[in-house]
Amino acid sequence: MAKWLMYSKRADFTAMGKKYQIDPVVARILVNRDLTEDAAITAFLHPSEKDLGDGKALKDMDVAVALLQKAIKEKKKIRIIGDYDIDGIQATYILHQGLLRLGAIVDYAIPDRIEDGYGVNIRLMEKCVADGIGLVITCDNGIAAADAIAYAKEAGIEVIVTDHHEVPYEMVEGKKVYHLPPADAVVDPKREDCMYPCKKLCGAVVAWKVIWVLYEAAGIARQEAMRFMENAAFATIGDVMELVEENRTIVALGIDRLRHTKNLGMQTLIARCDLAPEDISAYHVGFVLGPCLNASGRLDSATKALELLEAEDIESAAGLAETLRQLNEERKVMTEQGVAQAIAQIEQAADADAPVLVIYLPQVHESVAGIIAGRIRERYERPTFILVDAADGNGAKGSGRSVEGFSMYDEMCKCKELFSKFGGHPMAAGLSLPVENIDAFRTAINANTQMTKEEMQTLIHIDVPMPFSYISEELIGQLERLEPFGNGNPKPVFAQKNVCILRKMPIGKQKQFLRLTLQGEDGSRMEGLYFGERTVLEEIEGERGCITITYYPQINDFRGRRSLQIVISNVC
Repeated sequence: MAKWLMYSKRADFTAMGKKYQIDPVVARILVNRDLTEDAAITAFLHPSEKDLGDGKALKDMDVAVALLQKAIKEKKKIRIIGDYDIDGIQATYILHQGLLRLGAIVDYAIPDRIEDGYGVNIRLMEKCVADGIGLVITCDNGIAAADAIAYAKEAGIEVIVTDHHEVPYEMVEGKKVYHLPPADAVVDPKREDCMYPCKKLCGAVVAWKVIWVLYEAAGIARQEAMRFMENAAFATIGDVMELVEENRTIVALGIDRLRHTKNLGMQTLIARCDLAPEDISAYHVGFVLGPCLNASGRLDSATKALELLEAEDIESAAGLAETLRQLNEERKVMTEQGVAQAIAQIEQAADADAPVLVIYLPQVHESVAGIIAGRIRERYERPTFILVDAADGNGAKGSGRSVEGFSMYDEMCKCKELFSKFGGHPMAAGLSLPVENIDAFRTAINANTQMTKEEMQTLIHIDVPMPFSYISEELIGQLERLEPFGNGNPKPVFAQKNVCILRKMPIGKQKQFLRLTLQGEDGSRMEGLYFGERTVLEEIEGERGCITITYYPQINDFRGRRSLQIVISNVC
């Protein structure tokens, strides 16, 4: 059961409202997000390109740019090695298109999820040697690929790593000793010696910074580099980066560009998903468009997603967009089946109350392990690892999804001897290990953690207790200025207690949701939608049962008729 908490931060919200020409409720939300300084509030309410960081501040950027300039001038063959998820796909696209614009001889290779696993490996580097590649540039991977990079260097290949993942380390006398790969340049904001102000960039943004600096050095207009902002924004959302500081600026500006995209493949995918371009939001990127790109790398080849982004005729774009849409539908079915198996295993397990869940589902396709881990994490409010049999028959592979306060990468480092390979972020990780080590891993990860189940409990932070009578179209319009919402910038949460249910009406294809007519304490009425478990509301006795709710207001525009309604997120 989640714990509800009310923000209690103080400020003169009325004065702030007058100063910034916003409703006091919006001012209160800004303070709840620790936005109190004038510069920070102005940047938040008015995102601008001037708030984007200078890529030259990234450590080794100068070295990487010089190497690329030299390779282009000398006509060396350049190969981009990306990744098969949204971030890796968009990063590869940015580098490929950017380097082609500069006249480079360049191609790309995306690791196969089954054959290669995540990131650079020696097989991929052997292929580079065979193909006469002179320079390899990675994106969204490479920081932990020391062996493969050492192999390439010994073969005479120059290597540039662009990544955003944690730098591998070991504990020596109680201190972290970091190990960078032996590349010619390592551009990663997570480097301890990197002074770039925003450490939370995704891989595609790091790649974009490289192209941006290269364009500047070549005298190419800034606006040409800006064309990749929509890709950088797409990847930032898709990789669930925190939408704070520069990331929020990138997404706010990038979403607007995406609504007017000139990319034929993206235009076609938007149409295939039945979306109106002008209405696209971070939600649509994260839950509609993004999963289609991801599905290509999960169930087929991520090169299909690259081919869609680089499509030059409507016929090929339409075929690729439909293929990705169908792959995503297949992925949804596989995910639902895997989630059901995971729940059944947890409910029957002797250690079902363990702080960290380690679930072994040998028959589940490895490509959906991460999605299942995320769903189970949400349901049980605990860090979750989903392990499956590797498709190549070489042990088990899996993905983890975490909760706030539990650094998945740090905790895994405490038992790294059990893994064949691992890496990731505080909130997500990937791993490979022998099947016989699974039980030992489950024991170790739970023995090492200092967090209890109670400490891992989901916290619902209520921004404002607000009666229905305060909701208006004007307020909703002002709340939209706080978008895009996502990790690090959650949608505001409003609450009202003693809400009476006057009417319930099942809706949805399976009648699994509810439309409600509600009445607040002050007698004001409001239509509401509830997409959670129907049983939660059905347990309330009688039509006039009273509940306490959290919600978000919106405008229902149906056939030209506009009305106010709320979407209920939590009930007690």
